[in-house]
Amino acid sequence: MSSLVPTSDLIDRIDALLPQTQCTKCGYQGCRPYAEAIAGGSAINQCPPGGAAGITKLATLLNRRRLPLTPDNGHEQPLAVAVIDEDLCIGCTLCIDACPVDAIVGAPKRMHTVIASWCTGCDLCLPPCPMDCIVMRPVDPVRAWTEADARTARARHLARKRRLQSAQDKDGPKPAKVAGRAAPSTTRSAPPSTDAGRKQAVIAAAVERARRRRGQLTGR
Repeated sequence: MSSLVPTSDLIDRIDALLPQTQCTKCGYQGCRPYAEAIAGGSAINQCPPGGAAGITKLATLLNRRRLPLTPDNGHEQPLAVAVIDEDLCIGCTLCIDACPVDAIVGAPKRMHTVIASWCTGCDLCLPPCPMDCIVMRPVDPVRAWTEADARTARARHLARKRRLQSAQDKDGPKPAKVAGRAAPSTTRSAPPSTDAGRKQAVIAAAVERARRRRGQLTGR
């Protein structure tokens, strides 16, 4: 256990050694939160993308014992990027919402695509896809994730956070709640669940259309 006091400088130095894939496999909501946890004494062997080399760097910085990657957090794997089957994509935007570095581009009801050079391989876009049309493929030619990749990914992640915060600020604060319910408003508005329900209905309809189209193509 390191005796270093968790300071902003220490957190910055730890964060600089993490891969910045923002995959959350470490159990934290990104590399910076994991760096803060490590500075506070958490284990240094929970980052699969960083792998053995990353653990060694952290152990050296913090004067801790080098440990093998804990299997509970995953396994070290070759660098891969997300690829979208554009024939099956229904344009639901769920993968766009999930990408921590804005590496997926597209618009509602329009085909999405991945900017491979920006993709960190985090695979966070896979679970929300209702069509299972995203796969992770090893980069070609095969190469390792570099410090330059990490710096670029960090910059894109921070830019995304600023964009989302700006949008949230523009929307304004949410209505205050009283006894667990929204306080009365002087303006009429749609029920809170309307937008979410509408989006789910649109997605469900798009999925059904895609399934019918697939059935026509396969003769089923």
